[in-house]
Amino acid sequence: MKNDNLDSLFDDLKGQFDIETPQNNHQQRFLDKLKSNDIASTEVKKSSGFNWKPFLAIAASIIICLGLFTTLQNQPEDLDLASVSPEMSETQDFFTVTIENELKKLNKERSPLTEQIISDALAQIQLLENDYQNLKTDLTESGKNQRVIHAMISNFQNRIDILNTVLEQIEVIKELKTNTNEPKNTL
Repeated sequence: MKNDNLDSLFDDLKGQFDIETPQNNHQQRFLDKLKSNDIASTEVKKSSGFNWKPFLAIAASIIICLGLFTTLQNQPEDLDLASVSPEMSETQDFFTVTIENELKKLNKERSPLTEQIISDALAQIQLLENDYQNLKTDLTESGKNQRVIHAMISNFQNRIDILNTVLEQIEVIKELKTNTNEPKNTL
């Protein structure tokens, strides 16, 4: 039945088929036309198509920045003495100002004779400052533990003690220098 339909279709179309043989180089001309159409369509696609890559890169950068920002916002800052109470804030301010003033005095006393002692003192102060930063982390993690607060105050006091001791030693050095440089009076 299906073959009958197919046969009848071809019988009906008899004489309408193109049975001429193609010219020489027909295949090459056909391939050249395909190639030129392919290149033209590629150029059209390139020129008419919207390039999403730059926008995707910008969007990804924005998402990364927002992610970092929210992550950093959620991390608790390290507490210091000022965050414990108003009295501790005043205490921290007092110690900070005192240490700054003592450091200014120390830097004014710099000379070749005092350079080594000042450098050693500043190295010790830096170690205490690093310890203080660790204590701030401990205070945050411990929930304002009194022992940590006491350790922070002691840290400030130790820094001031070092600075005062060095300033006293510098005064002794200066006195020794003036005593050895004075001409001896012989009567």
